[in-house]
Amino acid sequence: MKVKTGLILISITLFLILSNLGKEKVSVKEKDLVYQPKYEYGILVDSFYVIKSTVEKNQTLGQILYKNHIDHPEIAKAVEKSKDIFNARYINPGNDYTVICKDDTIKKALYFIYQEDPINYIVMDFRGSIEVYRGKNKVETKLNVAQGNITSSLWLSMEENGLSPKIASELATIYAWTIDFFKIQSGDHFKVYYENNYINEEYIGIGKILAAEIMHNKKYFYAFYYKEQDGIGDYYDEEGKTLRKAFLMAPVDYKRISSRYSKRRKHPVTGQWKGHFGTDYAAAKGTPIWTTANGTVIRTGYTRNNGNYVKIRHNGTYTTQYLHMSKIKPGIRKGVYVKQGDVIGYVGSTGLATGPHVCYRFWMNGKQVDPFKQKLPPGDPIKSENEQDYILVKDSLMQILKDQ
Repeated sequence: MKVKTGLILISITLFLILSNLGKEKVSVKEKDLVYQPKYEYGILVDSFYVIKSTVEKNQTLGQILYKNHIDHPEIAKAVEKSKDIFNARYINPGNDYTVICKDDTIKKALYFIYQEDPINYIVMDFRGSIEVYRGKNKVETKLNVAQGNITSSLWLSMEENGLSPKIASELATIYAWTIDFFKIQSGDHFKVYYENNYINEEYIGIGKILAAEIMHNKKYFYAFYYKEQDGIGDYYDEEGKTLRKAFLMAPVDYKRISSRYSKRRKHPVTGQWKGHFGTDYAAAKGTPIWTTANGTVIRTGYTRNNGNYVKIRHNGTYTTQYLHMSKIKPGIRKGVYVKQGDVIGYVGSTGLATGPHVCYRFWMNGKQVDPFKQKLPPGDPIKSENEQDYILVKDSLMQILKDQ
């Protein structure tokens, strides 16, 4: 009898254990099956068919849309609605695009998304009345300190240390008036504190350089990024003296220098070899363009090659010009006096241009020159009312460099 009772108790215990295990398994499965909606560019795509591809050489926007069952009247309307947002005539080979379609046999496009760069994209919504708008991918920024010895060149040192070549380009721009990087010596050293940018945990490139230290010819050269109140960001040394000259280093908050001053360059549109007497700063369409120094506007307008442009005389020696604007800022016209950093227009690709940028031209004594190779007068130091704030920022950045 006792044996039977024991067996019954064991059976009940095993049943309860197995029942609980079953319940545990079911709860895990239920958890795994929790619905997670999927979004692309802020669009819920669960019930749609998604096509991802890349713009091919010589491929046009119209060809891509027609291939995805958008007829010519709709294409024309989309292009018309795009004119104040982006230049639909130019989509760059190699850039990604996404087509979101009906999930049926035809698969007609409902949305077309063109990725201008890793951050900025254009959306064409073909549902009902056609809409065109801009969007931005969310960028996560992580701070990093990198350093290394310079053996032959700053660019080669970046490669040897597994760093982005853009860091070398940015440092060359920051120190353009201070260090001749073609005269760099073996044994020189760099240290840089900068932003690394990510989208969906995928690295997309560096952001802003916040602080830098370069040891060149046994001397230390520092650069600290600081934005004065009611001013634009710039780089200063440990004493608060600007690293620039009387002219800003760039007329725009740019992503990269896409083409430098050259006496012989193959034009990206015409394919002809000729001089490029300006510096091209690539930036997103609509980015404000500012005058690099005080001066008087002497010409504004539009030409077939230059697009919308503004030309400014700063004094009897220096003149600058800003090309390919999407539009000139209202009120900027001949005879208007502008101060350094004043917005005069917005980045575009009007005229003979393959993408959004500003071509910055610089005259000295009536001759077009490379501004980075001129001995220009010094710029203004930190304003007295901002000195204490700058010292706090500079000391904090200096400590980060010293701790590495």
